[in-house]
Amino acid sequence: MTFIACSKACFNAFKETLAGHLFGVGGLVAGLVLAWQLGIFKNVPWVIAVYFTILTANGVINGLFSGRLNTALHIGTLSPSFHGSKSNFRALLQPLLAITLITSLASSLVSMVFGSLFWGIALGDFSNILFVVLATMNLGLILYLFNLAITFVAFKKGLDLDSVAYPIIATVADVFITACYAATLDLFFNSESLGRFLVLLVAILPVILMVCALPRNIRREEFVRPVKASILALMLVAIIANITGTVLNRINILTSGRMEISSVLPALIELVSDAGLVISSTATARLALGLLRPSFSAIKDNFLQILGAWIASAIAFIFFSVSSLLANGVFSPSRFLTFTSMLLVTDAIAVIAIIVISYTLAVLTFHKGLDPDHFVVPIENSLAGVVTSIALFAALSLLRLF
Repeated sequence: MTFIACSKACFNAFKETLAGHLFGVGGLVAGLVLAWQLGIFKNVPWVIAVYFTILTANGVINGLFSGRLNTALHIGTLSPSFHGSKSNFRALLQPLLAITLITSLASSLVSMVFGSLFWGIALGDFSNILFVVLATMNLGLILYLFNLAITFVAFKKGLDLDSVAYPIIATVADVFITACYAATLDLFFNSESLGRFLVLLVAILPVILMVCALPRNIRREEFVRPVKASILALMLVAIIANITGTVLNRINILTSGRMEISSVLPALIELVSDAGLVISSTATARLALGLLRPSFSAIKDNFLQILGAWIASAIAFIFFSVSSLLANGVFSPSRFLTFTSMLLVTDAIAVIAIIVISYTLAVLTFHKGLDPDHFVVPIENSLAGVVTSIALFAALSLLRLF
């Protein structure tokens, strides 16, 4: 590879990763909403852990839906209009509801196991977790109308759906699901019986509708196929997301809930995930085209792309350090140096780790003949949270900031 080609590969990875990071501002907004709510729910030990479980699960389901929507538009089975075929919309949306309910139930069950082992919660808390998770995830379904609208506009204008539409949707999704979670918690714990009744209604009504429609849908291939294709990855996501929540819950306790750290957490996870997705999508495409050897040792051929993605992430981490400190009113030169050092150490550990993981998943998926949209993207997205949380814990320990 010539010097010019090498430089171009590095710059392209830098540019693509940095462009995705620009939408990470939404993650910072979501983090600020979360941080401002922490004081209200100090007596609820599972708030932080369950939040990141919901955030991860919602992000993965959103990614799966966007992938199926993009494919349907490109192959012509769906027109970019709300006046299209009702059967095609039904084939797209009904599996989404089933996947959301299954993931919510699985996440709640796994949260109960993790909670009893690590969060100090009792068996009686399970029903609270289940209803809060179901209500939040069900409210998040409203967002898919926005997803459809943005994707339709981008498709009509001939824009790259993966590079333009999805980052916008993912950013809005983080903020929206965080607002839904905060509102659900407030209604469930701080309102009168009416508030709790509304949460239960939102949690249970879609389940009833899904159960009533199941006898008819279970015979439809367009319903069964996407659910079956996604189910294994989503079960793994439920476990991985709870590991993320557990580590971040521990960090929150050890740092006494410092708001600048809580505020930046969703953005950090999003940045690490973006870096991994750039590398995995590039590797997947090159493997499919025969331009890359399907072996782990070939990762060295992508060194410059990895370097470009890491540099872009480092710049974004510095920006979010300043933004979080200013937004929480705790900015000072000494605090900036300490906080930025912590984030850059986190970046060095997390981004390199997720890139290696993403590349490995791309190679394994290619060897096994699996669909990258249903395997690489969900697992990489959820692993980004675990990697980021562990990297943050390591950075805090190395710099002795506990």
